[in-house]
Amino acid sequence: MIKQELLDDVAAEIIEKKVCSELAEGATQLVIGDGNSDADIVFIGEAPGKQEDEQGKPFVGASGKFLNEMLAAANLNRDDVYITNIVKYRPPNNRDPSPEEKREFWPYLMRQLEIIQPKVIITLGRHSGAVFIPDLHISRDHGRARKVKYHDNEFLVIPLYHPAAALYNGSMRQVLIDDFLAAAELANLQK
Repeated sequence: MIKQELLDDVAAEIIEKKVCSELAEGATQLVIGDGNSDADIVFIGEAPGKQEDEQGKPFVGASGKFLNEMLAAANLNRDDVYITNIVKYRPPNNRDPSPEEKREFWPYLMRQLEIIQPKVIITLGRHSGAVFIPDLHISRDHGRARKVKYHDNEFLVIPLYHPAAALYNGSMRQVLIDDFLAAAELANLQK
């Protein structure tokens, strides 16, 4: 089986097993992820927003536009990377995902990563960063790579601010771009 078929199987299993069924009932659809299943870089956000829920793809709203700008600055595009979220259904009113929701989706996220086998995982925001690095303080740790072990896999994880932070706080924009470019360069060195 090719990687994309295995990722499709993960999505089907989430639906079949009714993972986070209350979230699923309020969502339009499952947002499993999008991009290159052979990617060296996987981006992980926290959960789909309204536009993501409608389109079935992660990071397609305003934050996604900024993510696309950062990808372009690093000479990458969405076809070069894989983008997903910890939680695969939109929480009501775009609230933060609960610890229980993150726990329920964790094994499926790990299966995605085991299938893709990225060289680098870039987490976008404190929610996604903290599932890999429990003692994470995003203001202190943004841009700092850490190795994280899960079963037989070791992943290089780089926590970044969420792109929305730059949209709401203009002074964060350059910090996020600088961290992003450094993370992309580190990913190139891992090849």
